[in-house]
Amino acid sequence: MTFSEENYLKTIFHLTILSDSEISTNAIAEMMETKASSVTDMLKKLAEKDLVHYKKYQGVSLTEHGKITAKMIVRKHRLWEVFLVDKLDFSWDEVHDIAEQLEHIKSEKLINKLDDFLGNPTEDPHGDPIPDANGRMIKIEKQLLSELHENQTGICVGVKDTSSEFLKYLDKQGIALGSKIEIISKESFDLSLKIKVDHKDLTISNKIATNLFVKTT
Repeated sequence: MTFSEENYLKTIFHLTILSDSEISTNAIAEMMETKASSVTDMLKKLAEKDLVHYKKYQGVSLTEHGKITAKMIVRKHRLWEVFLVDKLDFSWDEVHDIAEQLEHIKSEKLINKLDDFLGNPTEDPHGDPIPDANGRMIKIEKQLLSELHENQTGICVGVKDTSSEFLKYLDKQGIALGSKIEIISKESFDLSLKIKVDHKDLTISNKIATNLFVKTT
């Protein structure tokens, strides 16, 4: 498979997690920042390789072969992120772009040895589950911070936005995986939140709250 084909499969996989219905070409084009016509051409190639089910105007879904292939790409990406953070002391806002390059390494033996070397982690530095060698993933119970009500408390278990800018913002505010976040009040006008993070008072926007995953306590 080409790097481009792998990137398309991974994108469809991520979109599938967000939606139970078939994925539109426009949704793929938007996420990959490309033209819908280019997406259509690629989907035809992936369908010929039995990686996706595709019918014009009806969207696309992954075949069983496509699902396991996509999971293995995601597995490599997230294991490399763990390696970069845990072993090379990269910060969590630096690793995504590097892992984007490393995820295309083909050696299954290398990835399995990397997995064992890291102690078979089940989550990456952003709180996302890592598929095992058979494609199994541990489901993480979580909800968006914006969905919590006043006086509720949650533990930060992941981020929806993995951009460097957002992660740097969280570092600046002292918000990380494992942080205890208590909702003090919610502003009805703009849904901004007054929160307490590990005994520190903060005010955050609704945009920030809709990009933080928590597990309620």
